[in-house]
Amino acid sequence: MASYSEEFKNSMIARMLPPNNEPVSKIAKETNVSIATLHKWKKEHIKSGEPIKSSDTDRWSSQEKFMIVMETAGMNEVELSKYCRQKGIYPNQVKDWKDVCMQANGGIAQEASRLNKEMKDKNKAIKALEKEIQRKDKALAETAAVLVLRKKLDALLGTDDEEE
Repeated sequence: MASYSEEFKNSMIARMLPPNNEPVSKIAKETNVSIATLHKWKKEHIKSGEPIKSSDTDRWSSQEKFMIVMETAGMNEVELSKYCRQKGIYPNQVKDWKDVCMQANGGIAQEASRLNKEMKDKNKAIKALEKEIQRKDKALAETAAVLVLRKKLDALLGTDDEEE
């Protein structure tokens, strides 16, 4: 009895299932795998309900996956199963894609909220620092004015700072 890799089995299963739907007899002739073995693999795979682990399932772009999630949002299980058979995908793939879509913006919204709060806090700190600078500028201006007046007074009175 020949042993086949999982990758090979999955590629054969992918060829037998939608959207390819290749005849089992054709695949058997091309690969020298018996028809009974191919039917067994297909039956086991369908029974497991797992998506095919091959590059064929990755053919959908993010936009297409999102559109499929949107199209199937209001469907019941029967409608979803029919839709999936037509598209060559599995209902659990659609569920996984939906979960990814639901979580896609969750982190972004939290991050935006955190950054917004951080920005408000920094703006408050900037305003407080600007107020402090204005207060110190006024104090410095008053001190400079007092020094100028003192020098003028000393000049008028003819007193010298060195005598003090």
